[in-house]
Amino acid sequence: MRHIGIVILLLISTFTYAQKGTIRGTVYEGSTGETLVGVSVILEGTYTGASTDLDGKFSIDVDPGTYGLQISFISFQPITISDVVVKPGEVTLLNNIELNESTIQLQDVVVSARALRNTEAALQTIKRNSSAMLDGISAAKIGLIGDATAVEAAKRVTGVTIEGGKYIYVRGLGDRYSKTTLNNVDIPGLDPDRNSLQMDIFPTNLIENMMVSKNFTADMPADFTGGLMNVETKDFPEEKILNLSVSTSYNPDMHFNPDYLSYDGGKLDFLGMDDGTRALPTAARGDRIPLPYSGYSDAEVTRFVQSFNPQLGAQRRNSLIDYSASFSIGDQLNVGSKGDSKLGYIFSLSYKTDYKYYDDVAYGSYQKYEDADVYEMRYATVQNGQMGEQNVLIGLLGGLAYKNNYNKVRMTVMRLQNGESRAAQFNIKNDGAAVGQSGYIAQSDNLEYNQRSLTNLLINGKHTLQDSGWEIDWRISPTYSTSDDPDLRKTAFTEQPGGRQLFSAGAGGNPSRIWRELTEINATARLDISKDYQFNDQKAQIKFGTSHTYKMRDYEILFFDIQFANTQSWPDADISKVLDPSNLYPNRPNGIYYQSGNPNPNPNEYSSNVNSSAFYVSNELYPFARLKTILGLRAENFVQRHTGRDQAFARGSSDGNNLDNSEVLNSLDLFPTANLIFEMTDNQNLRAAFARTIARPSFKELSYAQILDPISNIIFNGGLYPYLPDWDGQLTETYINNYDLRWELFMEQGQNVSASVFYKQFNDPIEIVRIPQALTSTEIQPRNVGDAQLYGLEFEFNQNLKMLSPLLQNLNLNGNITLVKSEVEMTETEFNSRKNQERTGENIQNTRAMAGQSPYVINGGLVYGDPETGLDAGLFYNVKGPTLLIVGTGILPDVYQAPLHSLNLSINKKFGEEKRTSVDFKVSNILGQEELSYFESYKAANQTEERRSPGRSFSIGLSHKF
Repeated sequence: MRHIGIVILLLISTFTYAQKGTIRGTVYEGSTGETLVGVSVILEGTYTGASTDLDGKFSIDVDPGTYGLQISFISFQPITISDVVVKPGEVTLLNNIELNESTIQLQDVVVSARALRNTEAALQTIKRNSSAMLDGISAAKIGLIGDATAVEAAKRVTGVTIEGGKYIYVRGLGDRYSKTTLNNVDIPGLDPDRNSLQMDIFPTNLIENMMVSKNFTADMPADFTGGLMNVETKDFPEEKILNLSVSTSYNPDMHFNPDYLSYDGGKLDFLGMDDGTRALPTAARGDRIPLPYSGYSDAEVTRFVQSFNPQLGAQRRNSLIDYSASFSIGDQLNVGSKGDSKLGYIFSLSYKTDYKYYDDVAYGSYQKYEDADVYEMRYATVQNGQMGEQNVLIGLLGGLAYKNNYNKVRMTVMRLQNGESRAAQFNIKNDGAAVGQSGYIAQSDNLEYNQRSLTNLLINGKHTLQDSGWEIDWRISPTYSTSDDPDLRKTAFTEQPGGRQLFSAGAGGNPSRIWRELTEINATARLDISKDYQFNDQKAQIKFGTSHTYKMRDYEILFFDIQFANTQSWPDADISKVLDPSNLYPNRPNGIYYQSGNPNPNPNEYSSNVNSSAFYVSNELYPFARLKTILGLRAENFVQRHTGRDQAFARGSSDGNNLDNSEVLNSLDLFPTANLIFEMTDNQNLRAAFARTIARPSFKELSYAQILDPISNIIFNGGLYPYLPDWDGQLTETYINNYDLRWELFMEQGQNVSASVFYKQFNDPIEIVRIPQALTSTEIQPRNVGDAQLYGLEFEFNQNLKMLSPLLQNLNLNGNITLVKSEVEMTETEFNSRKNQERTGENIQNTRAMAGQSPYVINGGLVYGDPETGLDAGLFYNVKGPTLLIVGTGILPDVYQAPLHSLNLSINKKFGEEKRTSVDFKVSNILGQEELSYFESYKAANQTEERRSPGRSFSIGLSHKF
């Protein structure tokens, strides 16, 4: 009976507590946008209240009703917030409470609670007073618009473009010069060779804000130039989160298509991972593999061949539609004897799978004619065909956080799993009259699978030493990631005279299989310490810190191809029957066996590691009224070591190169930064900034590895491999000097206008270059090219249209345009190479456009938002100008990415009294633009390097907040 009584009491207390409501809010300093610690928040006419914690947040549990809040802090003007309505079991949020400094005693300012909800005023204050040039989007704005994922929300941020539906670039600069961090910590993405984190895996209800820094301050990592986007996840949800969402997408060109190409995978493909179906047979890893006439019996050779998956041909199936689902839960609880401490938790699970089918995919390799009077280009190889892809992405994010008024500790764990299956069929034509080509016609089936995973842990502590002005922030974040390509299969029949089909090593090639395995460890530790003080009777701050990052990558490629012990005979040339038992060794004809293409030691195996240590100091103060200066210096010691060898060493040549944990980069660099902000008025700034930054080569680039893309047939060569006399194999980092000048005006309701000019100097930029010596194949390599510079103009605006008519008060027009003139001063080798292949009438100069830099970027959006009806809609346009991708040399032309005019429509409607249910409708690529990269040469028609058409897609989603 005693236990029953206790249970009843607990239920009664729980029920009683559930009848209460909660008032939560955040208090900011109006002049700086920083949160205030220790502010008193009292219910008017009572002694009930709370004080703000180290995040400037407070929480008060009260009975349902309407209240007034009195908010006061020493030396600040007190305010009273009226009409704060509290409902049972619900949270009333006051997102933007600003206190302004006061030197004389004034009466309370009375503010309506309605004005403090769902605004971006706090974010605007942060942007206005930040040390760096910032643009961003807050959780309040995300919730108002209804974006489902971080990548959709990022489209609203000024100057941002989205590549591939998931990667973020800033100011038109490519991935090498853009960077994404999570909770101010550098973590690798699912693609280990990108600076940018994949953004489509973050549900927006877990995001606190997304901020883009367009210039550098000393507390930031120095390896970015275009911009750094930081995604801050929530640790203490303001409201209880219990959300479920589902969506589906239909593309008429891709879904329910009976011609969709696929192949049989494993039982765990739906989870984004292979179950071992594609695993390399154990015997294939031995020093010797069973070969005919090598001491192995015929039965052993046959069993070895049969240990490989026998499927080589793609299959036609019916494609399904895309679908996704996500679930999120989170809340904060009062803990401790006095209830002055809080425990926050958050968890999210998301699943997404999509199908793509391209019925007209094209890849090409083109050359210039050696005759200078011929302007048109000739093809070396062209491929045309169809390709099907299925992509699965699973994301898990969980976090716990604890805080009291002066301390906070949190732990966040993230796991991403991604699997992509691809099947393709191509008709291949090779021109024997082109330089280095043999001339053939072939039909190819390609089967691929890539699985990638990332596991990240973040442990973060933040401590404020009460009223001393000192603040300590520390972070530890290890990450383990993998990227595997198990069993990439390419099978191409070559057409013979008379119409016969055979496998030919010198033409379409013998059937081949590739296994690629990559593992990487990335561990970062960071400590930041700041101290507030007074200078010239104004707030100043000194900040310093240190960090260390350790990275280690192991990479291996294993290659096997089919050989024939007997004469070939393929009466029906059916790729799906190539590995039938009747064709295997020792049977006649054909007599198939596998041969290893992996010398010992393997030139396509490497191990690399990085140790990077940094220390910085930065000081922010007002030397004169309205002039804020932020001066800083960052030191980074970067050491990269590499274990690997080139092809010559693997073949036993004394001229080969072999490295055993040898230093390939070792530098101690200083990165000065200066930011000057002249506060023309309370809402208008003039900014000037200088910073020195760096771009370093990736692990893959600083290696001897040769990596083949089986579909496009492009071979990537590591930058350590010398091609004399053009390239000595000494790939090194790029240093950049950045100069920025910006005028910005901030207005009410998140409106703003800004205009910027910027200039950047690049010393030894790294670009991807076609290898002129490789004329029988398409090979590229990262190389340092001549020094470069770029000049840029940027104009941004976000304007509410009620200025035209009160009827348009819910319409906002926003946009930005970036214009850039880039220029690389060619090396003597590149200039002479281009000059030697100059066309008649052409006058080649010793400068050209910079690879990876768009000459213009245009973003625009027309957004309708009505909080009362819960209807939000937006029409968004983006285009990036033609961008040099691969630098051509000699008879090999430049490769450009064509502009993609992206026009997308988004409609979100919330239903119910509390607006807890919402329906999303989106139309993507309304203009039906195709994705295209092309070869360009003087007076010649552009020729396709890669082409595919994504078509138009229509998606609908349903979400509910419980």
